[in-house]
Amino acid sequence: MHTRILCSRTAAVVAARRMRNILGAVVGRDGWMWRSHEVKRLNTSSGDTVKIGEISYKLKTPRNPELVPVKHISDTLPQTVVQHLRWIMQKDLLGQDVFLIGPPGPLRRSIAMQYLELTKREVEYVALSRDTTETDLKQRREIRSGTAFYIDQCAVRAATQGRVLVLEGLEKAERNVLPVLNNLLENREMQLEDGRFLMSAERYDKLLQEHTKEELDSWKIVRVSEDFRVIALGLPVPKYKGNPLDPPLRSRFQARDIFYLPFKDQLELLYTAGPNIAAERVSQLLSLATALCSQESSSLGLPDFPVDNLLPALHLLNTFPMLSSQQLVQRLYPYRTILGKDGHTAVEGLLSRFELLDGRRHPAPSGISSVSTTRALEGYADVILRVADKDITFQVPAGTKELRPPNASPNFISTPSHSQLLAEMMQSHMVKDLCLIGAKGCGKSVIAREFAEMLGYSVEPVMLYQDMTARDLLQQRYTLPNGDTAWRPAPLVTAAMEGKLLLLDGIHRVNLGTLAVLSRLLHDRELDLYDGSRLLRWDRYQTLKEQLQFSDQQMQERSVFPIHPSFRVLALAEPPVVGASTSSSSSSRSQQWLGPELLTMFLYHSVTPLSKAEEMDLIQGLTPGVPKEAAEQLLHLTHSLRKTNDPTAQSLASSLSTRQLLRICRRLSRYPEESVAHAVNKACLSRFLPTLARASLQKSLASCSIQDTPGAAEQAPEYSCVLKDGVLTIGSVSTPVYNPYEKMKVPDVLFYDNPQHLMVMEDMLKDFLLGEHLVLVGNQGVGKNKIVDRFLHLLNRPREYLQLHRDTTVQTLTLQPSVQDGIIMYEDSPLVKAVKLGHILVIDEADKAPTNVTCILKTLVESGEMILADGRRIISDPCEAKGRPNSIVMHPDFRMLVLANRPGFPFLGNDFFGALGDIFSCHAVDNPKPQAELAMLKQYGPNVPDATLQKLVAAFAELRSMADQGTITYPYSTREVVNIVKHLQKFPDEGLANVVRNVFDFDSYNKDMREVLIEALHKHGIPIGAKPSSVQLAKELPLPEVQMTGYWTVNQDGNARRKLLCPTETHSIDIKGPVFLRVQGHPCNRQESRALSFSEEKAHWQLPMNEVNIICDVTAKDGVLYVATCNPVSLYSMKEGGDTVHCVELYDIFPRTISGVWQPFATVAPLGSPLDGQVVLHEEQSNTVLHLDLETGAVRRLMLSPDSDQPSGGSNWWSSKEQQGGHKMCRDFAHKNWLLFYKEGGNRLEVLDVLEAQVHSISLPINLKSVFLVAEDRWLLLEGNTNKKFLLTKPMHTAAEDSGVCQLHSISEDPVSSGHGVSSAEVSVPQMLSCEQLPNENLSAALDQKIVSPSRVLADTGSFARVVVGFPDLMSPNEVYSFKRPVDLSAMKSGDSSAHMFLRGGLRSSPSRRENCVSLLSANQLVRALPPSKVPLKEVYPKDVTPPMTAAYLEVTDLSSKKVKYIPVPRSMTVSPYTSWLSKVSETDVLLAALGSGGVVTVDMGGYVRLWETGLDTLQRSLMEWRNMIGTEDGRPIQITIQQDSGLDVTAPKHGKIDLTNAPHVGGNQWAGGTGGRDTAGLGGKGGPYRLDAGHQVYQVSQAEKDAVPEEVRRAAREMAEKAFKERLKEIDMSEYDAATYERFSNTVRRQVQSLRIILDSLQAKGKERQWLKNQALGELDDAKIIDGLTGEKTIYKRRGELNPELGSPQQKPKRLRVLTDVSGSMYRFNGVDGRLERSMEAVCMVMEALENYEHKFKYDIVGHSGDGYDIELVRTDKVPKNNKQRLKVLKTMHAHSQFCMSGDYTLEGTEASIRELAKEEADEHFVVVLSDANLERYGIQPERFAQVLTSDPQVNAFAIFIGSLGDQAERLQRTLPAGRSFVAMDTKQIPQILQQIFTSTMLSSA
Repeated sequence: MHTRILCSRTAAVVAARRMRNILGAVVGRDGWMWRSHEVKRLNTSSGDTVKIGEISYKLKTPRNPELVPVKHISDTLPQTVVQHLRWIMQKDLLGQDVFLIGPPGPLRRSIAMQYLELTKREVEYVALSRDTTETDLKQRREIRSGTAFYIDQCAVRAATQGRVLVLEGLEKAERNVLPVLNNLLENREMQLEDGRFLMSAERYDKLLQEHTKEELDSWKIVRVSEDFRVIALGLPVPKYKGNPLDPPLRSRFQARDIFYLPFKDQLELLYTAGPNIAAERVSQLLSLATALCSQESSSLGLPDFPVDNLLPALHLLNTFPMLSSQQLVQRLYPYRTILGKDGHTAVEGLLSRFELLDGRRHPAPSGISSVSTTRALEGYADVILRVADKDITFQVPAGTKELRPPNASPNFISTPSHSQLLAEMMQSHMVKDLCLIGAKGCGKSVIAREFAEMLGYSVEPVMLYQDMTARDLLQQRYTLPNGDTAWRPAPLVTAAMEGKLLLLDGIHRVNLGTLAVLSRLLHDRELDLYDGSRLLRWDRYQTLKEQLQFSDQQMQERSVFPIHPSFRVLALAEPPVVGASTSSSSSSRSQQWLGPELLTMFLYHSVTPLSKAEEMDLIQGLTPGVPKEAAEQLLHLTHSLRKTNDPTAQSLASSLSTRQLLRICRRLSRYPEESVAHAVNKACLSRFLPTLARASLQKSLASCSIQDTPGAAEQAPEYSCVLKDGVLTIGSVSTPVYNPYEKMKVPDVLFYDNPQHLMVMEDMLKDFLLGEHLVLVGNQGVGKNKIVDRFLHLLNRPREYLQLHRDTTVQTLTLQPSVQDGIIMYEDSPLVKAVKLGHILVIDEADKAPTNVTCILKTLVESGEMILADGRRIISDPCEAKGRPNSIVMHPDFRMLVLANRPGFPFLGNDFFGALGDIFSCHAVDNPKPQAELAMLKQYGPNVPDATLQKLVAAFAELRSMADQGTITYPYSTREVVNIVKHLQKFPDEGLANVVRNVFDFDSYNKDMREVLIEALHKHGIPIGAKPSSVQLAKELPLPEVQMTGYWTVNQDGNARRKLLCPTETHSIDIKGPVFLRVQGHPCNRQESRALSFSEEKAHWQLPMNEVNIICDVTAKDGVLYVATCNPVSLYSMKEGGDTVHCVELYDIFPRTISGVWQPFATVAPLGSPLDGQVVLHEEQSNTVLHLDLETGAVRRLMLSPDSDQPSGGSNWWSSKEQQGGHKMCRDFAHKNWLLFYKEGGNRLEVLDVLEAQVHSISLPINLKSVFLVAEDRWLLLEGNTNKKFLLTKPMHTAAEDSGVCQLHSISEDPVSSGHGVSSAEVSVPQMLSCEQLPNENLSAALDQKIVSPSRVLADTGSFARVVVGFPDLMSPNEVYSFKRPVDLSAMKSGDSSAHMFLRGGLRSSPSRRENCVSLLSANQLVRALPPSKVPLKEVYPKDVTPPMTAAYLEVTDLSSKKVKYIPVPRSMTVSPYTSWLSKVSETDVLLAALGSGGVVTVDMGGYVRLWETGLDTLQRSLMEWRNMIGTEDGRPIQITIQQDSGLDVTAPKHGKIDLTNAPHVGGNQWAGGTGGRDTAGLGGKGGPYRLDAGHQVYQVSQAEKDAVPEEVRRAAREMAEKAFKERLKEIDMSEYDAATYERFSNTVRRQVQSLRIILDSLQAKGKERQWLKNQALGELDDAKIIDGLTGEKTIYKRRGELNPELGSPQQKPKRLRVLTDVSGSMYRFNGVDGRLERSMEAVCMVMEALENYEHKFKYDIVGHSGDGYDIELVRTDKVPKNNKQRLKVLKTMHAHSQFCMSGDYTLEGTEASIRELAKEEADEHFVVVLSDANLERYGIQPERFAQVLTSDPQVNAFAIFIGSLGDQAERLQRTLPAGRSFVAMDTKQIPQILQQIFTSTMLSSA
């Protein structure tokens, strides 16, 4: 540290000042002796003597005078220093070695050098670092002309030549290095590698008396000079970082404490340094420094104040007296950056105590007005600064290039804060080296370059990385062309000699022990290098030259070189993480790097983040075309994120650094139509953020009103990629194709275009054309490599490929050394080749390499410069390269494409994105969306059935979303699906269920994971684990023979009595409305039913309805299901295969009466084209007709007749005794958009034409019972009392004029005339009549005769089905064919008190309203739902089988096969308590509707929807598909023998006999409907004619059965487990009842616990990852040491080992967690409603189980809060529950407390207290999780106040989980609370999931 003071003063003053300057200014303790001594030099005849006090030392003439220190000593020495020198002289005369110990700083070294200068001793100086090895001290081998020689190193040279060895930094050396010197220190003996032996002078002289010198030389004995001494300089280690002294080594030294100079000595020094400054101010500064170096301050954890830097600081003040002391202190001691909150207050307290808080009074310099070369002095520049409207001129060192006026650079936009910073840097530059501290991407490098250019410096950038060694910094070995080894100076050394500005980028990364090598260069401008050369400060070099009268040439021969006077160092660093303990991760080194040692080396300036306005100016200056609105939104967002003190927001803000904002704006100015939200999400990589951070980002985007334009997603299909005339167009971006030299390096890859990947490629191309380097981040197997290769293939760019891994080092990234003929040759790595040739460098798996390695890519990307290991450097600017040898010019086409996995679990890579994300343009690559993925898979597997592909895509989509939520750990990707599809394509008859095991067998041993997977696969209908034999179709029973039972005759003769005309009138309807209701979408958890076995049921799901609601109608149209409920009235709709249920609640339109007597009943009619998606809903009691549009939620009320208002209150329909008829709607022709309404017992029909908005009302002469629309123009009417049938015919289009009269014909029913003369047929009351005819072939099959005729199918209670042939079109008598029932259904009692009618009143009072009977004409089937009491159960089930509990049976009557079967419908989970109301709806617990051609849908009363397939053809097809999915190879053994045909030939196929008892038959070749005959029909036979299933289990002697474990073995295993369980219970003395209770809680959270533990384990493993230990004598060859290997050194290997933590780094502390759970009375009270207390108990159980055995990592306690107080202790940190019994006790305590506590709410106080308490504890990180059902408003607590509490202490991460309370209160609450910190669990089941999310995304992110 030297200065020039350019003032007109005498040289003597200047010299004196300079001396003091060197001495280092320091404050100290009193010496032990206060006698004043003086130093005299006496000349006598016998030689010179130096006398200190009374002790004298005789000088000798040095042999190598250039090794004697010069200009270290000043004219006036402070007394303290003289005391120290006197002590050293005493020790020297005693021949003892000394150890000077004291705080960091140059003082100790300066005292040692002064002593050596006084006594004219030659010095050998070594700065020890952690890389120093034995060879650096003793001997190193070098090769000279092919032979290896030993060259003596410093210790040996000093010993033999009688010099003084100065060892600096003993605490830095590794433990095993220094003991090498033990013997040399004690006995002055040492055995050398080359066989020589050093011997102490006395022994050697004794031997010399007996032997000759030649003899001793031949024995290789060398004399150690008696003048040899060692001076060691070190820091006291417990206080500072480093290795403690080895006891044997310590005992060999004499120690002397060299503290800072005493106050008054120091003060005098400072007074002389700053004559222009008020004395009071100087003493105040010194007082502050002394106070901050005291014991008290270090116990507060404040680092020592760099007292030595007060001198240069005073020079600065002397020139700028108006500079505020506070600013000055901030530069010397940047407490704002390095200290936490407590530290701040402590330092500011001291500042105010010494009256140094004067920042307001003194203005800062506002800017640099001009810079010009100083004429008088070479190498200096005059700088004029504006300070408070005054110009001040001063001189600073300047570089060798010409100066550039400020603000002249086009790519540096000056902002007020930056120009102020540059002015302040100029001031500091006058006296000392600087360090800029600022977050990444805030412009440090730009400012540094601007600063250098202003002063005409050439910049030498040196990128520091973590495992950089001292050699990498100073000198590296290389071989000369003849194979000799030599040393090449590193850029740092050449910069020092050429007077450049050395830019040390990233001193926060490099190890402190390595940086220590530089301390002498920074303080004294001196440096000793490995090859023995020395660099001296310019003036010392000149003095030495004059004294010795040498020329430069001679000096260089003696390897002494000057350091150029202009040389300066400018360091750049990221701010230390305040309060971060060093332990949390050694990899990211987020530690406090700025310790007391570094404080002495530089003056610090922090680069403050720009203010919003400045950043706006900057953006508009650098990207002029950016849309202003977009830029403002962007800045608003960034600054709002930067302002919060929430760590998540902070980390998001760091992704939006100024650099990244500029990139976004460049892009927006080129493509202004893009959305800002897209750019922000891309920059933050929001797709892969932890859930909390993502939520927080979305919330910030929303609050800054940045919307994502949804447009992008819809236009996806038009993406295409076209190559035409050498121009490539992807989407909307086009570029000319590249024409490369090396065609073979252009990748070519199988790539199927899909919209999503094309979107990514378009995005990449946009950035590529803007000149960005790209990084693609994504999970494994999403096609990153494919996309990149395809991208380069389309662009026709050659690529170089580098794959990184955990052992990648900086050397391997750049060069590969190899030895040829004894000479080291370097092979260019792909990186260097790509740079030279302009190829694209693809770096794969970038997250696997340590971030400190990938950091060197930063300089390459940013400044286009990089230094290679062989001394060459890459330069981007061709002009600069001209004058330089060894430079590689970066080709303009060079680009980098980096691929990395996403950060975090389960990849556990290094956080590449976090370290380097902001220098690349980031793209998240995700699995393709389902459509895109399906399209892609079709190209991979063109022959794989679509259904299979869709199932796969759906199942994997679900698994991926589970991976995103953290339910499963492995993110399944497209790669896996593609592999499955390829397999299926090649081997089509292997089942899907088997092939998916290729992917999922990895998880087959993890029980929980396996369950989750199987559940997900089954849900989407992939029958993994099913056997081909598990077919469970319902048993078929034969139908009775069909009989012709009578005729229907339509009477058309002229008799007027029978032909009645019905008048029609038409009026338009009134429409009221529309009102818009909310259409809510609920996710529907649709499960495929055919997972483990095949049955008629296809799929099922639950409607999201309240349990008191009642289903009253279901209907389907075009694959959309509509379900109406009536308590309250609402309408649900969903697609048959979709995953969302839409719901419109209509309770505002139908108010519920309080008495609950009015029971509405709704029917739905879906309309047809052009009104698709709209329905008409009819409520029967009030005859309300509503028209709903389910897209928009518009509801209109249609008033059919003007007079029909609701009946008055008196005559309500339930008040009269006899049942009054309700209003009915016939919806058979709703798809034609007309509906018919009538009232039971009324005499009008009203026909509503929805499109025309008209009603035609038809008056009838009869009272109606029911109406069946048998065709559009023919309707069958039933008369009220007689059940007589009439046919109403009407003209097709009823026009307004009365031309079309409806005619009514009576129908007479005649029996088949039989001999018995039965007079009248019994009148059948149809329950259902089809509105279309049976297809002819079905009709023929049903009646067993070929017949073509119109017909209708009719169902009534007395028959399975009736077919009326010829009805309604033929007027001749129509024949009625019936399949009669043995017993009429109406005759059976419905409530025969069987168990399934639980809750039902035994009698059903009124007939139910829904008949539940449908016809499936194309399948030739009738399906009706019957209660179990009306089903012949004894025939369906064998004797010994009890029928299952069912809601109903579906009776399927198949007219083709003449069979009837009964399919059981499972019971509903919940049933509304309104049982009598239910019984009016339907006689069974289900409602039924036809679905498509071959199936029906049922909805049971609990809202469970099931889809059934009943048609035989569709069933056959599905069964085939299902069997194919399972695959056929399960059942049969695979043989490698040649099979011969079985002797029995297959006879003609036959049906076999029918066994009437229908007993199961196996084999035997005679019975039909068995399971295994040879040529009879059955399932699984050989050669039978068709499959026939009589409802038995199919017998196949399957492989699986042979492989199965025998039952007794399994039983034994089970018993063993049970026994062990009981033993365990006994051990912890827990009753089985308690065990079961505990299981109930622990089972529900088992999965979360499991996944948390997996993450904990893997993090623990990651923490234990071994590191490379260098300098080993065995292991793998270390490339960096290959030359040392040539010379024959031993320690050239590296091996993996456990890395001991750095010494002095504090112990790793556990993380501290507190769960604050709500045990208030309301939890108990509302537990019945939503189970909140139980869920909280589960959550607590989860915490206890997940953290079991991780107590060393997590200290947790659990505290309750309730009306009794807010610190109810449940679990103490020191007594965590160890087993289930203790855990259950905690849960019981919670339960009991909430049952008996006072009411009240202490959430707020509890949170506050917990945060306060935790902040006091020592821990790595602090977490508080609050569980509460706080109804904050009810207790009058402002949510803002709660938000404040949550973020009250930045050290404590607090999270709140609210158990959703009334209405939208919870959502409102969440909006006011900070994002990512509060959760609302509307469904209490989410509590454990939320807790798991909090755990994974915060605590475990850095465990």
